[in-house]
Amino acid sequence: MTTELIGSLIILFGALFLLLASIGILRMPDSYNRIQAGTKATTLGLILVLTGMIFYHPEWVWKIIVLIFFILLTNPVSSHALTKAAHKCGAKMTDDTVIDQLDELSQQDEKNHV
Repeated sequence: MTTELIGSLIILFGALFLLLASIGILRMPDSYNRIQAGTKATTLGLILVLTGMIFYHPEWVWKIIVLIFFILLTNPVSSHALTKAAHKCGAKMTDDTVIDQLDELSQQDEKNHV
């Protein structure tokens, strides 16, 4: 009974992070911030949900660990790829953005290749 309660609480916290991710996606001012909000919160939320599932199905421990490892590898990589694609397509940044390091790097690369 207590293991199910612990598992349920962990799953609840994971669901809360997933809810915060969806709210962050709706409230952020530009594509870059939306990608960041969605990726960070969904990574932690999904890991918490999967960790809570271990308490319900202890025989799935190794499968869930593999899933968590896969999530930790693929979520940041996909976020990075989406952000670079958005930048390359010319997605506008919010006016509050002060530094565009990717633009600065691409300008330096152009100067070095000329």
